[in-house]
Amino acid sequence: MKFLAVTACPSGVAHTYMAAEAIENAAKARGIEIKVETQGSIGIENEITMNDVKDADAVILTKDIGIKGKERFKGKLIVNVGISDVVKNSDKLIDKIVAHLESKQK
Repeated sequence: MKFLAVTACPSGVAHTYMAAEAIENAAKARGIEIKVETQGSIGIENEITMNDVKDADAVILTKDIGIKGKERFKGKLIVNVGISDVVKNSDKLIDKIVAHLESKQK
């Protein structure tokens, strides 16, 4: 499985990067390939390309502020979640997405 994520928070500082780290660690612990783009106070880092998008099984977007470039993910499974939920509950979030994807394969 391959996931993509974009994290951003209203202040563009701490939570943006805390969420990126949390979601990345949770995915990697489960053997899931993941790329996380941050849209913080210093701009977009680790930008997701269309090549990344074509192979993605799911896209996780934080919903606390508008995400730039959401149109890139049209046609993909998109999970919108609050930034604090990503920071606090990344393990549960990844497990739910995996369960959803696995149930669709049956």
